[in-house]
Order: sequence, then C-alpha cells, then structure tokens
Amino acid sequence: MAEVDARADRRSEGIVINDDWPGYSLDLFNYPAHYSGDLDCVIIPHGVIMDRTERLARNIMDDLGDHDIVVLCVLKGGYQFCADLVERIKALSRNSNHTIPMRVHFIRLRSYLNDQSTEDLHILGAEDLSFLAGKNVLIVEGIVGTGKTMETLLEHVKAFKPKMIKVAGLLVKRVQHSLASVPDYVGFEIPNRFVVGYALDYNEYFRDLNHICIISESGKKKYKV
Repeated sequence: MAEVDARADRRSEGIVINDDWPGYSLDLFNYPAHYSGDLDCVIIPHGVIMDRTERLARNIMDDLGDHDIVVLCVLKGGYQFCADLVERIKALSRNSNHTIPMRVHFIRLRSYLNDQSTEDLHILGAEDLSFLAGKNVLIVEGIVGTGKTMETLLEHVKAFKPKMIKVAGLLVKRVQHSLASVPDYVGFEIPNRFVVGYALDYNEYFRDLNHICIISESGKKKYKV
C-alpha cells in the first residue's frame, strides 16, 4: 500500500496523495445508500478535510491577519470548502489578537461536461467586480486542474485593480500541461482522477457526499448527460 506523502513544508504544495494511493474502502465509512456502486473508494475522509481546512485557516490568519479582505467563493464546487474555511477563520479571529474583517461574494464557473473540461468557460456573477478595486481578495476554489480556468478568472479579477489577490484551493490535480501557477494555499495535491463529494459534483450529483471519493466507471455511465 502506498503512503500519503506528508510534504507540506511549503504552503503552496499541500499534502501530496501519491498516484498509487488506493484510497480507503467504502465499507469503512458512512455514505448515502443511493450512491451504492457509483464510487470506487474514499480518497480523503471528511475528518481529514476538516483538519486540513483548519490548518489553512491558520496559515491565512498568519499571512493576512488585520487585513480587510473580500472572499470570492467559486460556485458550485467551492461552496462547502469556502463555508468551512471562513467559519474557521472567524473562530480563530474570535480568539486572537489578529482579526480578519471579511466580506463574501459568490461567482460561478462552469467548464465541465460529464468528466471532461471544455474550452467553453462561463463566469456568472462576475460581470461587475468594481467593488474589488483597492481591496485584498481571497479566491476560494474547490479544485484546480490544468489551471486554465483559474488563470482566466485571475485575469478577469485583475482587471478590476484589487490591491492583492490570494488563492486558496482545497484540491490541486497533477495533470499534464498544467500551468505553472499554483494556489497560495493548497489543501491536497491529488492524482489526475475524477473526484466527487464535499460539494464537488458529476453533473450535479454527489454534492451531498461528505467525503471526497473517486467516482466509478459505472457511476459515470449512470449519471452521464
């Protein structure tokens, strides 16, 4: 059995899950019965996500404490990560000399059809971000693949002249031809496999799954559009 590589010395790397990591058996966890047969394994249990999110919140507090920031939550896949991250930052602020006054704004990106990323990127809710001018912005995304979507979003946000932009990504996939830019705060670096759960979906299914799992081939066929 392969081990999870705990390299996390540089904050941009995150916890590295190796390509040959087999994941955890579904029998070890509770998950919705209606997804029986649709999943291969649990790759990151919910409790591990929560612990890692708390660590990222502490890193953000260390770097941005006392800065007024605007959190830009990328829907729909990033909403659960964003909600938990913001809640933990708020909890740390209540018990620290450093505080982060936060406002949260929501935008939506869509570039996937079934399990394939397309060149057709739609950004909804980001038509006018003029309120970001001169502000410190934290973009919160659930998963980053090739980086093309994030690069497009960053260029769009930069056009409104914010003071600073930081990116927090729960998951970063190891994919060929990925762009050089990596989120400033990374939860996990994962193999190039299609994952669902914790608000990450496959054609709007699996958002109600607490753990991050690898979808099975039968699951892809079942929910294909």
